[in-house]
Parts: sequence; structure tokens; C-alpha cells
Amino acid sequence: MTAIGRRGFLKGALLAAGAAALPTTALATPAKHTPKPKAATGAQYPVNLAPLQPAAFLRLPPGSVTPAGWLATQLDYQINGLNGRYQDTSHFLVFNQTGWVDPSVHGWEEVPYWLRGYGDLGYLTGDSGVRSSTEQWISAIMATQASDGYFGPNDLRTITNGHVDLWPHMPMMHALRSWSEFHNDTSVHDFLTRYFAYVAAQPVNVFTDGWGTTRWGDTIDVIYWLYNRTGNSDLLNLVTKIHTNMANWNNNIASLHNVNFAQGFREPTQYWTLSGAQADHDAGYQNYTNMLAMYGQFPGGGFAGDENARPGFSDPRQGFETCGIVEFMGSHEILTRTTGDPVWADRAEQLAFNMLPAALDPQGKVCHYITAANSVQLDDVVKSSLQFDNGFAMQAYLPGVDQYRCCPHNYGQGWPYYVEEMWLATPDGGLAASLLGPSSVTAKVAGGVTVTITEKTGYPFSDTITFTVALGAPTAFPLSVRIPGWCSAPQLSVNGSAVPVSGGPRFATVNRTWANGDTVSLRLPSQPTMNTWTNNHNAVSVDCGALTYSLKIDEQWSQVSGTAEWPQYQVTAGSAWNVGLVPGQQLSLTQTGGNVTDPFNLANAPLAITAQASTVPDWTADSQVVVGTLTDGPVAVNTPTQPVTLVPMGAARLRITAFPQVGGTAEWGRPGVPVRIQNQNSAKVLGVDQMSTADSANIVQYDDNGGADHRWQLLDNGNGLVKVRNMNSGKVLGVDQMSTADSAHVVQFDDSGTADHVWQLLDNGDGWFRLRNLNSGKVLGVDQASTADSAKVVQFDDNGTADHLWRIIPDGQVRIQSLNSTKVMGVAGMSTADSAQVVQFDDNGTADHLWTFLPDANGYFRVQNVNSGKVLGVAAMSTADSANVVQFDDNGSADHLWRLKPWVGDVWRVQNLNSGKVLAVNNASYADSAPIQQFDDNGTPDHYWRLI
Repeated sequence: MTAIGRRGFLKGALLAAGAAALPTTALATPAKHTPKPKAATGAQYPVNLAPLQPAAFLRLPPGSVTPAGWLATQLDYQINGLNGRYQDTSHFLVFNQTGWVDPSVHGWEEVPYWLRGYGDLGYLTGDSGVRSSTEQWISAIMATQASDGYFGPNDLRTITNGHVDLWPHMPMMHALRSWSEFHNDTSVHDFLTRYFAYVAAQPVNVFTDGWGTTRWGDTIDVIYWLYNRTGNSDLLNLVTKIHTNMANWNNNIASLHNVNFAQGFREPTQYWTLSGAQADHDAGYQNYTNMLAMYGQFPGGGFAGDENARPGFSDPRQGFETCGIVEFMGSHEILTRTTGDPVWADRAEQLAFNMLPAALDPQGKVCHYITAANSVQLDDVVKSSLQFDNGFAMQAYLPGVDQYRCCPHNYGQGWPYYVEEMWLATPDGGLAASLLGPSSVTAKVAGGVTVTITEKTGYPFSDTITFTVALGAPTAFPLSVRIPGWCSAPQLSVNGSAVPVSGGPRFATVNRTWANGDTVSLRLPSQPTMNTWTNNHNAVSVDCGALTYSLKIDEQWSQVSGTAEWPQYQVTAGSAWNVGLVPGQQLSLTQTGGNVTDPFNLANAPLAITAQASTVPDWTADSQVVVGTLTDGPVAVNTPTQPVTLVPMGAARLRITAFPQVGGTAEWGRPGVPVRIQNQNSAKVLGVDQMSTADSANIVQYDDNGGADHRWQLLDNGNGLVKVRNMNSGKVLGVDQMSTADSAHVVQFDDSGTADHVWQLLDNGDGWFRLRNLNSGKVLGVDQASTADSAKVVQFDDNGTADHLWRIIPDGQVRIQSLNSTKVMGVAGMSTADSAQVVQFDDNGTADHLWTFLPDANGYFRVQNVNSGKVLGVAAMSTADSANVVQFDDNGSADHLWRLKPWVGDVWRVQNLNSGKVLAVNNASYADSAPIQQFDDNGTPDHYWRLI
């Protein structure tokens, strides 16, 4: 999350308000094998005190786990890269110029975000510079505490509606907790006790306002930690106050902001630790299921949240914010400890291996704001066609101090927290290998004996993990290892002797007396599999074990600005990417000889999969080089099958990870409603000579006599391009012989994928448009500007003649759907009265959702409601912004006339003749019954509509 001003808090609030109305799905219940939390019978680390539910696993102090192999490499990059050296370039981190050191100075989330990861990075790696700097920061921060318990910047005391903003303190408490655990220093206990007394005394609106309202689960995690060390029951009263007054996450998506959700969805399950209510426990599961069902239908473990998740924007090109990635990982790690359910650890690994590495460049010097499953260019260019939710450039790799702000300060928690959560203590005095990878752990087990277990592996790039136990004398304790959910046939042995174990997700526990040098071997065999995303156009992705695979695209890196220490990179594609996979094929996994200790780049990727694919010619990038959205498949293509190479998703910065399926009969594109296409010069409509159904039949103009060949469909080809298909013949508009010459005949032809079959609608500003051919660059016109029936339609240079202008006349009854909310336009209460309010509503089939476009002069229409027979107008013929749109008897007033302004593909703005303003939705709402209004055409998403 970044500063409130840039974010647009109003939009976030509206999204949160609309989220409660989102549909729910069936509850994803915890797996049957989830360990039941047990009372402590030999725990060596603080456990949950009564009345809290026993925790399934216990957190080890930072520094207990030491990374090795590729994990150590990632932390080395972090020390020497963005997180470790961010004080050198971020003006937010100047020690004496922040309110976290000098309370009279402003400060917000940046220092807490950064210090949370930075401090733990030092504890894990032993880096003396990082540790020394952390000590300086923690000492100064604790010295800011006032007599009432508050600490940090004084201006935050009144910054939010006159009261304190405690959101920035939430990540800071995690930094303080880690420091306390690492040093075994109880001074933080007293410090936080005073602070929580201050929090408990705050009025209700402190819990309901601002960014913190959805994120109080972060505070609850630390409150439990402190309660288990002090037994202060006032802390549990504070948990109840927080849960009662914060945003409601109980089976409710309280916010569509990606970071709010990534942090907030788990809060009811955290509260279950106090309440004991099964409904609270299950609510975190339900929230996850609902969100991923709507916006997470693509590989990688994230969801479509390039700031906010938006109805209708769930394509795999939508990004997941870097803050969202690491916060989602952190939530999954907390839920693993809280519930003991291994599915949360599976999900943390999925994000860590497949999403997190690509959020930074391979050397960890710079990051970008969003990471997507499908992305073919990373540049510092604003995307202005609603591809993403934010109005600033989000994809280039930059230090991003101000442009990205939150992400480069916050990302640093990702790998340190992952390493710390790899190993957990159990309440019965044992240890659990939860998140897998090369590491070692030193911790106390039953009886207070210190044991070191070394985990030697190349996982997830290899399938075998060897655990070697080192201890001074034989000691009995349970050792648990996680079996991931993707592994159905694991193999477990102790000192070479097999131990029976079933497939995951589960924790397999070996309870024995361990001797120095004992080994546990875990093999997790896997085969490449193709997964179908039924709810996202039947796209497919490829997994093998914990890794998802992406198309290997030649990445052309260029440093466009910055310095060697703080570069700014853009990445462009040097090879084709628009391929679909052949369904049902056998996939071949190979070892490439790459570097398993530094695997997250194309040069070093140690594994690859060979797959059979075909080029999908119609799948293109838009004019701003954003990959086109998917369409329903399997799609029909006429290109040969060829082998392609897939690499681990985390190694690819440019990538196609969700592929269309090929080999089917579906056409590429979204078919629009039937339309007639009328010429301005002649007033005649497009038709096919003699109503022919043959290839190469000439396109002509003709009086609109209702002939079947006069009806067409615009196929939205994505990225502002369309095909124009005749509904009589099923063939599409093209140019004879793919000519690029003036006066070349326009013909119909089977859709063979050639560029002359693709057109772009160009708005003329007056209800008319031109159709420009992608292949030739020329526009659709009538030969010799004829006004005669059967005159041939040709292409010609765009020289401004009237025969080059056309308009779309929707044929028959249509629905008018908001691109922003996906709801359709109707009339409140299905009223048939004059002046009844026009609203948006779920498309439930009522007659008031149907409209007909009645052509008027000069390219305009009257838009008539099928249910009432009245037409679309503006209340009192107002010309003001936010004037209500109503229905009224067709009395000929100018406010009853509207025109379709093409935007991209089959998306339109609907403009009023009288006011010049366009159809909009009140406050860009997502809610049923939100009023339709008019507003200046300023490009907000609620101004765009589809005819369906």
C-alpha cells in the first residue's frame, strides 16, 4: 500500500463497499488429516495460554534457521541489493529525518515496512552491518514512546479524521517482536504492554477508519504473542474490541484492495484462537476460496489485484502487487501455525517459488509494482486503456522510492519470513519441517536438549530431501515433515528403513529416540501435469511438483535510466510468445545443467519442460504492448504444431503461464450483438453481393431491406481490434488477395488468420467511425463514393470523404453492460413510469434489461426500453455532471438522443447529444441498483459499456 493521496482512497472505499455483495462459493473445508492442536506436553517455546486455543505449531526465534543453497543466494542478493541497501537511496529511510526517530517529523508506513524485513534479514544471515543498523533503529524507535504508551510520529495522532492512524504501527510491531525474540530481551514486552493500553483506550473510529481497518489481524498476531509471555488478560479484551469494530471478514470479502485482502482475509481464523467458534475458524478458508474463485483463476498462487480486484478483470494478464505477494505469503505462514493445516504451507511455497522471484530483477537490485502470470513487456509506460487498475506505470524494474513506494520498502519480508517459518516447534517438544528447502535449524526439543537438523536438498528443483540430525546424546522427540498436496506417492525412510506415509497435503510424523547422525530421507516424486482453468476460458498451465512453468521468451534487457547501483530496466520480448498448448499431450521434463544455487533467471534455470504448441495468430499485444486477454478455447488455428520450451515460472520475467488450448473449433474473440453497418454518404448498409456464402464474394452496399446478409457481428479480437463477421455466411470481412492498394475490393472469406481480416474502429467524433484495415492501413469506403445499390465496397487512403464514415446500428434487443461492474442497465423496480430512474443490476433476465437502438439523424439513436416502451433521457434535460439518467416518453427532446463512441474492440461510450456527457454509474459503484448518471467523458472505468 502506498500513500493515501496517490491511491485514491475513495475508489478503495467503494470497492470495499461493493465487496460485500459478491457471490459466495462452497466452503473449502480443512483437510481431514489436519493435525488437531494439542495441549503442550513438553513444549520448549511459549505456547498459547488459556483461554486461547492451543496452537498447532510454535514459532521459533529468528536466527534459529539458517538458509543454505539457493535460499542463501536469495538472501545474499537481498543484503547487497534493494532491501539491504535501501537506506542509500530512499529519502523515507534517512535516520534523523523520520518521525520514527524524531516524533516531531512526519513518518508513515515506509520505515516499518522496510525494517520488518531488514532486521530479520540480519538475524538470519549474521550480517554485522545489517544487525548494527537494526540495533540503531530499534533503540531510537523505542525511545520515542510517550507517557501514554504511544510511540512514533506525533502527526499520526490526529491524521485520520482527527484521530490516530495506527496502521503504520502494525508492521513496526512485527519488527519489534523479532528483535525481542532474537535477543531474548523482555523490554519489548513492557513497551508493547504500554502501547496496547493506549490502543485499548481509543475510540471506535480508530478501528473503523483508514487503511488499518482491514488489517488489524497483524496486531492480533502480536497481541497473542505478548499475552503468551505476560498473561495480561486485558490484551484479550483488546482482541475482542478489535474484532468487533474492524472491517467484517466473517465470510465476507471486506475489501477488493489486493493488499487489504492478502492481510485481512485470515483475521476470523486468528480470532478463532480466542473465540473457539468453528464459524470463525472456517471463515478464513471461505474468504480465500471466494476470492480465488473470482480473481485467482490462473497459476502462481496470486490473484488479479493490480491495486484492486475488479469485476470483469480476472485475466492472467492482471497483476498481483509485490506487497500482495509477500503479505499473502505471510498470511499463509500465520495460518499454518494457527491451524496446523498443511494446505497453507503449500500455498506459501506456491507464491515463493513462482511469483516472488520475478517481482525483482535477478540480482535483487530493483523491483516492480505488479507481477502477472502473463506479461510480454515490462516498461515504464502508463497503460491508459484500463488494462490495469492504477493510473501510473507499474511494470518496469526501478528502485521505485516514490513511484512504487510501498513495494520496494515492503518486499523485504518475503524471503526472511519464509526461512524463519521453514521450521516450527510442536507443542509436544518436537520440530516440524513446514516450508521445504535447503537449510538447517538449531532448536530445543523435549527435555530442553538442543538439536541441529540439516536439510540438504535442491528442492523445489529436485525431489529428494535428506535431513541429518546432530545432537549430544540420544533424545526422544517427534519430527514432522510436510508432504505437499501435489505429491500422491511420497517415500519416507529413516536410516534407510522405509516408513509408511500417504500422499499430501499432510504432516508425516516420526516419533522415536534420535541419535547423532540419524538421517531421514524424503522423496517427493512428480510428473509434469497440465491443469485446466475452466473458469478462465479453459486456459491451461503446466506444473511439475511445486513449480509452475512458463514459456521461455527471449528477454531483451535494457537499462533505460539510473546507475549501476540503482538501475532502471525495461524488458522486451525477443521471440514469439503467442502460442497455445495442445491438450492431452505428454510433457517431457529435462535437467538443463543450470545452476541450482541461483535458479531464478533464464540462464540458470535447472529444469525445463518440452511441450507441443501452435501459434495463435490472433492473440496479440495491444498498442501499449500489454498482452491480449484470453478467449474461450480450445481455439481453432491453422498453424503447425511445434515444440516449445517451458521454464520455471520464477525464472521468467517475461512469461506466458496461462495458455489457450488449441485444436478446437472456437474462434478467437468475443462475438458482439448482431448489427447493421450503415454508410453516412449513401445511408445504405453493408451486405454481400447476391447474398453469397462463397469465399471472395464481394462486399457491397444496399438499401436496408432486412436481408440476412445485412447483419454482422463485431468479434472483439482484443487490444482494440475487431473482425467483422457476416451472420449469413459466417465469413469475415477481408481484402481481396490481401492487397494494400487503393480501391482493392473488400470481400468475405473464411477466417484464416490473415492480417487483412482484422480492423480497428476509429471514432470520428460525431456518431460515425472509420474502419481501418490492420494489414493495409487503409479504411473501408465505397467505390467512387457511389450511392447506388450493389456498389462495391473497397479500401482507400483515409482522405476524409463521407463514404469512409459508418455507424453501427445494433439489431434487435440488446443488453447494455457496464465494463466496470459487469452489471446491465435496467429500470428501477421495472417501472413503466416517466422519469423512473435507470440503474444497473445483475443480468437476471427481466424485460427492463432489454433495449433497442432506434436510428436517428446524424449518427444518433433513441434507446428504447423493451419493458416500458420509453426512451433513455436525462432528468430535466440537465447538462450537469451526475444528473440522473431516466426513462421518458419519446417526445423528441435532444436529451433523448445518444451516440455510440467506439473505444476499443466492442467497448463503447454512450454520449448524450444535449449535454455532451456520457453514461456513467454513480460513484463507479459495483452494487445492484446503483443509479445511472451522465458525466464528463474523463476515462473512468464506469464510462465504458458493452452490448450483449
